[in-house]
Amino acid sequence: MPLTRDTPLIELPGVGPQRAKRLEKLGLRTLGDTLDHLPQRYEDRRESHALRDAPEGQPCCVTAMIAETPRVSYIRRGLSLVKVKAADGADLVTITFFNQDYIREVLRRGDSYVFYGTVERQGNQLFMTNPAFEREGAGRYTGVILPVYPLTAGISNNLMAGLTRRAVDGCLDGLPEALPAQVRKDHRLCQTQFARKNIHWPASFEELAMARRRLVFEELFVLTCGLAQLKGRRDQSAGRVLAGNVEEFAALLPFAPTGAQRRAMDGIAADLRSGRAMNRLVQGDVGSGKTAVAAFGAWTAAKSGVQCALMAPTELLAEQHARTMEALLGPAGVRTALLTGSVKGKERKALLAALAAGEIDLLVGTHALFSQGVEYRDLGMVIADEQHRFGVAQRSALAEKGQGTPPHVLVMSATPIPRTLALIIYGDLDVSIMDELPPGRTPVSTRLVGEDKRQRMYGYVRKQVGEGRQVYIVCPAVEENGGGGWEEAPGMDLKAVTAYARELRERVFPDLRVGLVHGRLKPKEKEDVMAAFHRGEVDVLVSTTVIEVGVDVPNASLMIIENAERFGLSQLHQLRGRVGRGKHQSWCILMTSSRSEAARERLRALCATNDGFQIAEEDLRLRGPGDFFGKRQHGLPQLKVADFAADMELLKEAQAAAAELVAADPELKKPAHRLLKKRVRQLFDENAELFH
Repeated sequence: MPLTRDTPLIELPGVGPQRAKRLEKLGLRTLGDTLDHLPQRYEDRRESHALRDAPEGQPCCVTAMIAETPRVSYIRRGLSLVKVKAADGADLVTITFFNQDYIREVLRRGDSYVFYGTVERQGNQLFMTNPAFEREGAGRYTGVILPVYPLTAGISNNLMAGLTRRAVDGCLDGLPEALPAQVRKDHRLCQTQFARKNIHWPASFEELAMARRRLVFEELFVLTCGLAQLKGRRDQSAGRVLAGNVEEFAALLPFAPTGAQRRAMDGIAADLRSGRAMNRLVQGDVGSGKTAVAAFGAWTAAKSGVQCALMAPTELLAEQHARTMEALLGPAGVRTALLTGSVKGKERKALLAALAAGEIDLLVGTHALFSQGVEYRDLGMVIADEQHRFGVAQRSALAEKGQGTPPHVLVMSATPIPRTLALIIYGDLDVSIMDELPPGRTPVSTRLVGEDKRQRMYGYVRKQVGEGRQVYIVCPAVEENGGGGWEEAPGMDLKAVTAYARELRERVFPDLRVGLVHGRLKPKEKEDVMAAFHRGEVDVLVSTTVIEVGVDVPNASLMIIENAERFGLSQLHQLRGRVGRGKHQSWCILMTSSRSEAARERLRALCATNDGFQIAEEDLRLRGPGDFFGKRQHGLPQLKVADFAADMELLKEAQAAAAELVAADPELKKPAHRLLKKRVRQLFDENAELFH
């Protein structure tokens, strides 16, 4: 039977119903699917060494003949050993296999095998433990650069490698080429068949590098083509004209706006006058004054007779925004209301009636803003705070609340992101960067402190509380994972954080009010603790990173971060931004017991600067983008090959090429771009509505 990309895996020898089910867990149903299941690393098994020449401490191939019948011994229940001696003519090696009884039937005395593993020396004796092996001359998994794949229970790497070998041997002819010939030529990229073959079974590491470069470029190119298309379409979509004067608004403020605030407001004013729908991101460090810029948008909307919705990630933050907006815009006649899940019954009914009647100009709230039954009389602007926690789909859902003409969209983020990464993550938005702090804000002073100074640090906590201040103590503990479930981050586990809070409460600070908040609490419990801290009813708040995007507590002047080396720089910078929000000098203490010079060097970089963008660039270089967005970039397709940190130059190349191609063929209608258009649609499957 000839194999095709559509051949179901269950039809292949060695894949029964049970294995087919397990392969499905990896998203693999057909032979073609295995071509997209890429290796996570490679083992160089090309060269076979004599036993005495095996490199020390690293795996390699050795060829040896089985010198005796393997012996099995049962050590205890659940543990068996198979031992066998093998020789290569000059030397003897003792090989041990744990819990693999079947091996005594497989390895035959007098036959030669290639073993892959680490050869260990003890005096003159040589040992190997659990090596991979195959009969000499088979050449399936030795004598090659072997791909090592992401696996699931019940699926071995040998099975996976066998499947990709079949796919590469039988399914690459006629593989469609998504990249236009001119793009391949301009950027010196190999063909798709070569790339697919050599990403799985490379003949050399040079050919692997060529294959990877091609696939990374293709992935980034398809993504940026999609975003450029999306942006072009958004740029053409009509938006109502709203008139707002920056000088007139500045006169309402109790302070003079910074240059960065003015530039952001000018950008917004120009968008609103342009007659096209605004899609703008205001990206600024903690404390750079984004709220005033958002207030300018809301004021302009109200002045022009349309409604504005401001969406925040938590109820507490929504309440804070509502208070701030009321204080800033109330005197100018802007009617503000707050809608969260807690607003129920008659109060909710009255609020929704007022909203539908146009008696509310600015509605502040959480996701409740775009829930069913919330009808606006004329929604003209949507403002979303902490952009990466919402994502493209949720922005769209709120934007659909506008009747007929799409509302203007303004998103704010306090996560400083390197410009190149921002172009991808926010590829469908115009970006305003606010890179200066308002005058009078005292920068937070950051110190790196070793475990030997812990008692002094506790003394400093007591001193701050004695002066009427409040303190955060943050531990690396339970964090949300990309799937919406929970997983333990390396660091303290939940039990340890709870025990630490108890120790502080009972032994270290028995006379102080110590609170605890972590991600496993119900949202309401979490908000209650944060609200108590905000009201000054808690002196010391022990927390996991859930306070990272949090409320404004001007009275908090000290942030202590335990096991600081376990956090990324950008995350530490975000946490540090929780203090220094009032008139008091504030401190951030990075506690570490790490002796690693590299880890300490990284933390010293944070002590040296308060510039979030500088820190973000350094973090991207050191860690990649996971630190900005957790394990998943919200609202964007998951990348399979590209790594933002390592592939930055290639990203710039792909972006420039995509911009040029989409400018020449915005709808990708040319016959040469038919497959590219199909790939763009496939890539954005999870956000398919964006491409309708």
